[in-house]
Amino acid sequence: MLLRRVKREALKLAGDLELVDFGFALPYTWVLARGSEGKALGVAMTLPEEVQRYTSSISEPSLEAFIERADSLNVVERTLGLAAINAVSQYYIDLSGAEWVDVLDLLPEKAGKIKIAMIGNMPPLVRELREKGHRVYVFERNAKLWDRDTYSDALEYHLLPEMDAVIASASCLVNGTIDMLLDRAKKARLFVLTGPTGQLLPEFLRGSGVTHLASMKVVEVEKALLGLKLGSFRGFEEGNRKYVVEVG
Repeated sequence: MLLRRVKREALKLAGDLELVDFGFALPYTWVLARGSEGKALGVAMTLPEEVQRYTSSISEPSLEAFIERADSLNVVERTLGLAAINAVSQYYIDLSGAEWVDVLDLLPEKAGKIKIAMIGNMPPLVRELREKGHRVYVFERNAKLWDRDTYSDALEYHLLPEMDAVIASASCLVNGTIDMLLDRAKKARLFVLTGPTGQLLPEFLRGSGVTHLASMKVVEVEKALLGLKLGSFRGFEEGNRKYVVEVG
């Protein structure tokens, strides 16, 4: 299980950091950590449709306590765990080799028209890919986000083996489908985890099948944190800078 492996690696790095603050909230759950080099903010997409009755097993919140539960069957614990892993990742990540570009730049213009699976309905990105002539299959679990061209995520199992590329919302880490996606998409030459939930250290994912992370670096922590506390997508993203990094 990929999350179990990521958890083990994150725990090795968490010891030198302390938990400053956290919140299970909309649109993102967040964890703020601090070390000798400053603060780092990690987030994970909150999926309210996944949340059931919740009793916390965490009596003393800490980075380690959250990370230990990143592979929990309880989605609230799992979301906090991923946000904590992302906080640790963002503290240590070296973006000197990153490209400050959009995920679309990973698809060369001369590559020819290909089949692309979009895991999670991202209308602006889908529109641009279709305008380039690619055949895009959009899969979405949340029925509220469906449109007439959206497939249920139940069809991922059957259609992913046909795909040349996969662009997946990193919320697939939160809902626990990442292992199935990677297993079924082995033909894909490109497998991108995208969105703020994909703030992971690339080395956590080496050899997994993920080829790139397209996420956001929090460059103005206080501004981004205020946006999170106010429940604002835009307020959070104004304090960030998009990047793409190869997993290798």
